[in-house]
Amino acid sequence: MKFIIKHELQGRIRIHTMYKRLTLKQADILEYYLNSHGNVTSAKVYERTMDAVIEYSGDRDEIIRLLSKFSFENVTVPTEVIESSGREINREYQEKLIIKILKRYTGKLLIPLPVRNCISTVKSIKYIWNGAKTLAKGKIEVPVLDGTAIGVSIIRKDYATAGSVMFLLGIGEILEEWTHKKSVGDLARSMSLNVDKVWKLFDDTEVLVSVSDVEKDDLLVVRMGSVIPFDGIVISGEGMVNQASLTGEPLPVKKSAGGYAYAGTVLEEGELIIKVKAITGSSKFEKIVSMIEESEKLKSGLESRAEHLADRLVPYTLAGAGLTWLFTRNVTKAVAVLMVDFSCALKLAMPISVLSAIREADKYHVTVKGGKFLEAIADADTIVFDKTGTLTKAQPTVKNVISFNGKNPDELLRIAACLEEHFPHSVAKAVVNAAVQKNLDHEEMHSKVEYIVAHGIATTIEGKRAVIGSYHFVFEDEGCKIPENMRARFEGLPKEYSHLYMAIENVLEAVICIEDPIRDEAIDVVKELKELGISKVVMMTGDSERTGRAIAAKVGVDEYHAEVLPEDKAAYVMNEKEKGRKVIMIGDGINDSPALSAADVGIAISDGAQLAREIADVTLSGENLYEIITLKKISDRLVKRIDKNYKTIVSFNTGLIILGVMGILQPTTSALLHNSSTITIGLNSMKDLI
Repeated sequence: MKFIIKHELQGRIRIHTMYKRLTLKQADILEYYLNSHGNVTSAKVYERTMDAVIEYSGDRDEIIRLLSKFSFENVTVPTEVIESSGREINREYQEKLIIKILKRYTGKLLIPLPVRNCISTVKSIKYIWNGAKTLAKGKIEVPVLDGTAIGVSIIRKDYATAGSVMFLLGIGEILEEWTHKKSVGDLARSMSLNVDKVWKLFDDTEVLVSVSDVEKDDLLVVRMGSVIPFDGIVISGEGMVNQASLTGEPLPVKKSAGGYAYAGTVLEEGELIIKVKAITGSSKFEKIVSMIEESEKLKSGLESRAEHLADRLVPYTLAGAGLTWLFTRNVTKAVAVLMVDFSCALKLAMPISVLSAIREADKYHVTVKGGKFLEAIADADTIVFDKTGTLTKAQPTVKNVISFNGKNPDELLRIAACLEEHFPHSVAKAVVNAAVQKNLDHEEMHSKVEYIVAHGIATTIEGKRAVIGSYHFVFEDEGCKIPENMRARFEGLPKEYSHLYMAIENVLEAVICIEDPIRDEAIDVVKELKELGISKVVMMTGDSERTGRAIAAKVGVDEYHAEVLPEDKAAYVMNEKEKGRKVIMIGDGINDSPALSAADVGIAISDGAQLAREIADVTLSGENLYEIITLKKISDRLVKRIDKNYKTIVSFNTGLIILGVMGILQPTTSALLHNSSTITIGLNSMKDLI
C-alpha cells in the first residue's frame, strides 16, 4: 500500500492512503488488519478522507513495514467483522443529517415562499394524524402536543413556525435513532460470539481444532459449560441448553438427538455431538441486536419513570395553553405555550444517557446488557466476590505435583491434564498449561468424561474409575482413601497452596499444588469500593477454611465464607436481598452461575466459564479489577446526569412557558429555544461520564 505520513508524534502516526477512494468494506478490512497486529494499540480508519490514525508501542519502522506490505487481497477478515462493524450505520445517519439540513436551508434560498408554505402544510399532515390517532386511543401524549402545536400554526398561517418545529423535531429523531442504533450495535458486538477452538470428532477421536478449520457437516463435541459455536443438528447426547442470549428465556431448554442447537447458546448440563449446519457468525450478531432492541433490559427504572412523567406532563401543557388563551384571548401567547413541552426533551435525553453510558463502559472493556443494571450498580450496597479467578489472578499455576503411588510426578500430571483439558475453569487451565510447558503430550486414554459442578471430574481410565477435584468431592463424596504409608506426606502438604486431588480406584494417586496469587490491585479495589458507597464486601470460595481465611485477611473483605457449594453462594445472595440489600455478585466459574442469576447484578470475568458470561448481566475483560471501579463510577454519574437533565429540562421549559404567557417570547422563538435546548441536552447526554 502506498501512503504519505500527514502527522506524527511518539507512538502515534496519521497517514493518508493513496487510493482513489475507500469503500466502507475496504476501510473495515484495513482497520481489522492494523488492529490485529501486536504492536498496534488502536487504529481508526476514516473512509471519507482515506486517512488512518494508528497508535502503537514499540518500533516505528515495524509500523511502516506493516503499512507497506498491506493489500486487500492478502487479508482474510471474518464475515461478522464486516457485517457488524457499525461503519455503515454511521455513514447512513451522517448523510441523513446533512441532507436534512441542506434541504432545509437550500429550500429557503431557492423555493418561493408560497411553495414552501404548501410543503409545510403537506408535511404537517403526518404530525396531525399521529396526534389524532393517539387521542383516539384515549391517550394524551407527546404526539398530541406536537400535532396540536403544528396544526394551530398551520391554521394561523404561521408556516415559518410550523416548519421550524417540524425541522427541529426531525433533527431530534435522527439524533435519537442514530445514538440508539450505534449504542445497540456497540453493545451487540461486544456480546457477539468469540470462540477460538472447538473439539472436532474424527473417527470417534476428539481433536482440538481452530474454528476456522470447521466446515459444514463436521461433527463437534460440546460439553457442559461450553458455548455452542455453530448452528447445527444434535446427532447424539442429551443436554440442557441456556438460550437466554437469543430468546431471553430464563430456563434452559432440553436438547436431544434430532434437535436444533443455535450458535452462541450455552450447554448448562450434559454433552452433545452436533452436526454443523451453518458456519457463518453473522446470524448470531443479528439475533443479539434483535434481542437487545426488543428487550426491556435496556430500560432502567429512572428511564421508564422519566418517560411516564413526560407523558403525564402533556395534558398540563395543553391545559396551560388553553387557560392562556381563555384569560388573554391571545392566540399567539397560547401557541407559544404549545411550542414548549417537557416530553420530547425527557424522552430524548434519558435513553441517550443510558445508551451512551453502556457504550462508554464498553470502551473500558466492560459489557453491560441493559440500563437497569447500571442503575442497580449505583444503588448497590453489597458486593460478593468469588475468590478463584476474581480476587485471585485468573491464571493460577501448578507449583508442584506430589505422588502418592510411587509414579513419576510428570506421568501423573499428564493424566490430570488429559482429564482437565475438556473443561473451562482456571484451575483446569493451570493443569493443562503445566503439562504443555513440560511437553507432556498425550492421546485420549479415558472414556466419557463427567463434570460434577463445583466438585470435580470423573471418568474411566483403562477400566478403572478415576476422579480429580476438591477434597470434599474426592474424599467425602467418592470415599477415596489415603495410602496408609503416605499419611505423613498428606499431613505435610504445603499450606500456602490450594490442592487438587486425583484418585484412581478410590485410592489417592496425586495431589497437585496450585498457586493462586492475589491480584495486585485487589486490596486497593476493595478499599475504593467502600469509598464509593459499598458498605459490605464479601468473599466466597469453595476452598478450605485455611485458604479462605488467609486470602480474606490479605484483601480486607468484611466477611468470608469457605468450603461453599454453588447453592450456598446463591442462598447467601438471596438472603442478603431479603434483608433489603442491593447485591452485586462477581464470579468466573460454572459454579458461580446460580449466584450470578440470583443477584441484582451478576458480573462475570470474560476469561472464565462461558456459562457464567452468558448468565451474567455485566462482563469484565478480566485484565484487572479496576474495571469494577470504572463501572461503579459510570453508574453513579449516570444517575446524577439523569437527575441533572430532569431538573434542567423542567426548569428551562417552565421558564419558556412563563415568558410565552407574558408575551415576551413569540411562538417561533419559543419553539426554537425549546427544540434547541432539547437537542443540546441530548448531545450533552452523549458525552463520556468519566
